[in-house]
This record gives sequence, structure tokens and C-alpha cells, in this order.
Amino acid sequence: MRVARAVHAVRLVRAVRAVRLVRAVRVLRDGAYEVRRRRVMADGASGRGDGRAGAGAGGPAGGGPVGGGSFLPPAIEAAWGVRERPSKGPRPGLTLDRIVGAAVSLASAEGLDAVSMGRVAKELGVSTMSLYRYVSAKSELYVLMQEAATGAPPELPPPGTDWREALAAWAWAMREVYHRNLWLLRVPVAGPPATPNMVAWWEKALAALEGTGLDEGAVLSVTLLVAGYVKNEAVLTADLAAVVAASDDPPQEVMARYARTLRRLADPEEYPRVTHMLRSGVLDVADEPEDEFRFGLDRILDGVAVLVAGRGAAS
Repeated sequence: MRVARAVHAVRLVRAVRAVRLVRAVRVLRDGAYEVRRRRVMADGASGRGDGRAGAGAGGPAGGGPVGGGSFLPPAIEAAWGVRERPSKGPRPGLTLDRIVGAAVSLASAEGLDAVSMGRVAKELGVSTMSLYRYVSAKSELYVLMQEAATGAPPELPPPGTDWREALAAWAWAMREVYHRNLWLLRVPVAGPPATPNMVAWWEKALAALEGTGLDEGAVLSVTLLVAGYVKNEAVLTADLAAVVAASDDPPQEVMARYARTLRRLADPEEYPRVTHMLRSGVLDVADEPEDEFRFGLDRILDGVAVLVAGRGAAS
């Protein structure tokens, strides 16, 4: 009995010590964060930082809202030109543009998973902490990478062009951006468009639908529908292309092998419709990705045309 109590007491003491240790670590962590925060605040106030704490061009003291309350991260405000980009950092020549450029190059070469604050700093030959004077977090860096890689939208067809042709041109241009930068497809959605280029793309889509008679809510829904289709098709095409590339066989052979395998596995009595499709030979031929994209986009625009016609008849 005494032994059991002694063991219990030892375990209790160890548990108490473990809790105290965890609390101590949290205190140290929070304290280190507070020291860093105050240092950045002090640097900003004295003009040595990135303007997050002090009053920069276009930004009030204290890192508050610009133009009545945007509360955007400083780097995003810099992208809009409402806050000065940091010109003085811990290492001469380090700029927000260089950081974003290095991250984009890294993502293009090795994929988005390769991008981290530490890896970008290594590519630039600077310390990881020096990046935080320009970008507050990796999620913010992702937004700036997306902004840089997407670029400005192309000009739409001239005024008077049918809405369908204009919106299709917008969709094809967005598809080209994704296929040129496949890593963009893996960037997590952080919210609605909030950077100049992304808002410019949004503006072009809204302009394409001008004159359709659709109300603002319907125009926004159509824009989201088309944008979602473009991205989903690009993801599917990229994933299938990766499978084909891993097989070291041409697309035609990969599809034919898939069809042969499915014919052996699918019982005609249990899967009569799949069997009928396999017998038609449609899966023996690999379609061009552009053909699949065109088919899907045309069907979506057919549906939008019905909506436009219905609104016109109702008015």
C-alpha cells in the first residue's frame, strides 16, 4: 500500500513539473515574440523598419487602416502603392520584389511545397528573420507570389463584342496563366481578390458581362462559375499529365492500357453502361486537353445564355 502511494506521489510530482515546464516554455515563447514585436515597432517608428509600426507614405502610425480601414497586411498595401515598400533592411539590396521573385522561381522549379521562409532566405543569402521585415507570414508571401505570377489581364475584345466571346477570351487567358504556372493551382484560397492584378482580372470579367441585363448578383455568380471551371479543369489536366509523365508512355498508350484494364475488371452485368462505353472505344483515344476545356466552357456559356435570354424576356 505504501509502495503504491509512493509511486503515485512520484507520478504526481512529475506531472506537476511537466505542467510547469510547459508553462515556462510558453512564457519564454510569448516573451520572445513580444520582444520581437516591440523591436519591429521601434524600428518602424525610427524609420529603420518596413513601415508597419511608424507612419509611412500612405499609412498612418501604428499600422492602422489606410483610406478609412482596409487592415490589409503591409506587403499587400505596398502592392497597391498605398504604403512604401521597405527600402532599408538588415541587408543592403533586399527588397520585397526580390523576395517574391525568389519565391516564384523556387515554386516554378520545385513546386509550391518547396517554398518556405527559410528556403527563400537561403536562396537570397539572408537570414530567415530578415524576411519578416517585408512579409509577415508565408500565407502573405503566397498572395504576393500569386499576384506576380498572374500578371495583368489581357485586353478584352473591342467594345461591342458579344458577351460570350469576351467571357470566353477571359477564360482562355486565365487558363493559360494556370498552365504556365502550375504551382498556382496549389495556392490555398486566402479570400476574395485583394491585390491589383487579381482585382484587374475580376474587373475584366465583369466588363465582359456588361450589357447582358443580369443584375450584379448574377454577374458575380457567373464570374465565379467560370473562374471555378477554369481552375478545376487546370487542376485535373495537370494531375492527369503528371500521371502520364510518371508512366514514361505517350498519352495514347496510357489511355489504351487503362481501357484494357477496365474491360478485364468491370463485369458487364454489374456495369452495363460502363461496358457499353468501353466497347465504343472512346477511352482508347486520348483527347486533347484544349478540346475538353472548350467543350466544358461552351456548355457553361450555353447555360449562361439561357439565363441572359430569360432575364431579357422578363424585362
